[in-house]
Amino acid sequence: MKLLEERILQDGKVIGGDVLKVDSFLNHQMDPALFKEMAIEWKRLYDGCGINKILTIEASGIGIACIAGLVFECPVVFAKKSKTSNTPENSYSSTVKSFTRGTVNDIYVSQKYLNKGDRVLVIDDFMATGEASRGLADIVRQSGAELVGIGIAIEKAFQPGGDELRAMGIRVESLARISEMSTENGIEFC
Repeated sequence: MKLLEERILQDGKVIGGDVLKVDSFLNHQMDPALFKEMAIEWKRLYDGCGINKILTIEASGIGIACIAGLVFECPVVFAKKSKTSNTPENSYSSTVKSFTRGTVNDIYVSQKYLNKGDRVLVIDDFMATGEASRGLADIVRQSGAELVGIGIAIEKAFQPGGDELRAMGIRVESLARISEMSTENGIEFC
C-alpha cells in the first residue's frame, strides 16, 4: 500500500537493524485517517470472505482493528496479555513472545466472544517472527471458528514470521512489506 509505505519513509525511524519506530502515526500517536485507508484496503483484499469478527492483541493492534471493525461492520475482540480478577474462567489462551519487548505473555480471550461458525480476520500492527499472529490463530482454532486470514500493517519480510504462516496455509495480507532496513541505508520494500 503506497500510502503506508510513504508514511513509513517520511515518519519512520530505524533503530538498530531490526526495530522500526513508527510511534508518531501507528502505535503511540495514531492517525485514524490512515487507519481508515488501511481498513478499506483489507476490506478490498478480503472482499466476499464473510468476515464477521476481527481479532487482535492488546495494545497496539486495538486502534487499527477498531477502524477495520467499522469498515467490515463487525465486532472487534482483543486478546488480553494478562489475567486479571475479572478474566473469565472460560477463556481461550495461548502463549506468545513479543519480538520488540522480548517478553513472554499468556494471552486470553473469553469464550463468549469467539464461537464455532465465526469467520475471523486477525489484524495487527507489526509482524516480525509471527508469534502474536500464531498465538491468535491458536485461539481461533481452540474456539472452533475459522481463521479467514491475517491483516498486518507492516511486515518485516526479512524475518521469518510471514513466510512461516504462509507455509502453514494461512493467508497473510501485509500492507507494507519491508525487505531490508538499516540505520545506514534506510528502508527498502518488497
